Amino acid sequence: MLGNCRVIALLLTSSLLVGACSSASPPMPDRAPSAASGSGVTSSQPSIPKRIVAAIAGDPYTLSAKLNTSGPGSNVAGTDALEDLVNAGLANMDNQSQLHAVLADAVPTIENGQSKLLPDGRMETTWRLRPNTFWHDGVPFTSDDLLFTAQVSQNPEVGWEHDAAFDAIESVAAPDSRTLTVTWKRPFVEADTLFSHAVSGRTVPLPRHLLGQAFAEDPANLMNQPYWSEQFVGTGPFKLRTWERGNHLIVDANDQYVLGRPKIDEVEVKIFSDPRTLTASILAGAIDLTMGRGISLEQAAQIRDQWPGGHMDLRLNNAIIASPQLLDATPPVVMNLQFRRALLMALDRQQMVDTFQFGLTSVAHSYLSTEDPAYPEIAPTVPHYDYDPRRAMQMIEGLGYTRGADGLYHDASGQPITLEVRVSAGNDVTEKSTLAVADAWRQVGVAADARIDPAQRSRDREYAATFPSFFVQQNPNDPARLNRLSSAQVPTAANRFIGANTPRYANSDFDALLQRYGTTIPLPARRQVLGQIVDQIADQVIQLGLFYISEPTLIANRVLNATARPPASTQAWNAVEWDVKQ
Repeated sequence: MLGNCRVIALLLTSSLLVGACSSASPPMPDRAPSAASGSGVTSSQPSIPKRIVAAIAGDPYTLSAKLNTSGPGSNVAGTDALEDLVNAGLANMDNQSQLHAVLADAVPTIENGQSKLLPDGRMETTWRLRPNTFWHDGVPFTSDDLLFTAQVSQNPEVGWEHDAAFDAIESVAAPDSRTLTVTWKRPFVEADTLFSHAVSGRTVPLPRHLLGQAFAEDPANLMNQPYWSEQFVGTGPFKLRTWERGNHLIVDANDQYVLGRPKIDEVEVKIFSDPRTLTASILAGAIDLTMGRGISLEQAAQIRDQWPGGHMDLRLNNAIIASPQLLDATPPVVMNLQFRRALLMALDRQQMVDTFQFGLTSVAHSYLSTEDPAYPEIAPTVPHYDYDPRRAMQMIEGLGYTRGADGLYHDASGQPITLEVRVSAGNDVTEKSTLAVADAWRQVGVAADARIDPAQRSRDREYAATFPSFFVQQNPNDPARLNRLSSAQVPTAANRFIGANTPRYANSDFDALLQRYGTTIPLPARRQVLGQIVDQIADQVIQLGLFYISEPTLIANRVLNATARPPASTQAWNAVEWDVKQ
């Protein structure tokens, strides 16, 4: 991080990135709830309501981030931040990647005795819920809700992304209404993230009193309940008031929020599908904060330079990748390792960094973020495929293809290699990257067509999972997300195309490495396994890493305590502390 900030600092004299390395933001609130917020007594309202207007670059169809991402390409920008506004987990990750208790009174650790390694090799964690915690409709939140959430998570008929934590769980018990004890079959390094937003794919608490009957009657239809949208009830700092589809949502401060009433009384979240309309609204002073992905660094910089009422905050976050189809590709040569390596060497990824990220980031040779503590130790061993178009063409010819008079490579029957490079619309960086990738492959003789699908098309899980050749996306790159590449996450007809394994990569040896990583507690040994995993991703070109990205958040100067999106959280990670200048 320091190295990147130095690069940004060198550019402070330009008109591009003033304020990129902002001062440290406030820590995740861990305060005890006030008497009013914890007892159901409505606190006194300020005489002038505090209100902000946020914006997301996408049209969400649910307030559940987990349901929203239960198919490749289905993720709608900003849904995760919306869920953080209205629903809480047992814990949440702050902007320094530190886990803090929210609905629970503490995060289980070996030190506090709430996490134990048992003599027979199993593990036990105990969560104790904060007292006087309520759902938005006033019903108490109890350990029975967590038992119900576990039942839903373990039922294969429910149509959403599998929570990998439950593969390691032996049993879940509730000795009383405020205590949950989880017994693990084996040590699990992410046990403290159970029922939390901290890891993608985790199931956050669900209300038994609202969903229990529907689940008992028809588990397969649970995700179609109106609860997930206009009738959403959560435990978060804000509660849903209205939702006008395709236009906006309004959420109000939750007087009974377990960490205390938010400082902001009302947040309106406006929905934008057109970046130009979003830009115009920001410049007109109609938007105070952007949430989620979807606005590029270039767009944000242009807005910032014309927006005296606000500023841009940056965070190095995720990577742009091209996922190959590794199950039933068209053409089948996509599943050939030598061909994928050749395609990667045909890409001038440093030029992409310079063009799309103003040289502020770097080529994504590794799955890991450059900010990950393990990166300096692991990165030197990761295979690189540097830009070498001549070598790329030699490798393609080595597979038996010949270049015809049209400049394209053909097989023995005279058919050209034709690739589809697909992307979901709505993210300027991924769209431009898709065009650049297709153009680069055409230059070395591989016919490649860029296809930009409307977001609605990507919600068709079968269509999204069965892309023929390559799918370009913004991808999480922290170790907690590695289970997305397990065989259990491959979307197929058998599981109704539910799963986060976009390349549909299935390898038993790789699965074994993922399991070893999840059960290895000592840090040195765990990092050794992590290095093997990251090496295999690069060596087998399971993903074609393009470049790391700087993700911008635009914030009005009147808004206090808001930050750019942290790597393992959202802009709403500390929404209870948002405030405005009076």
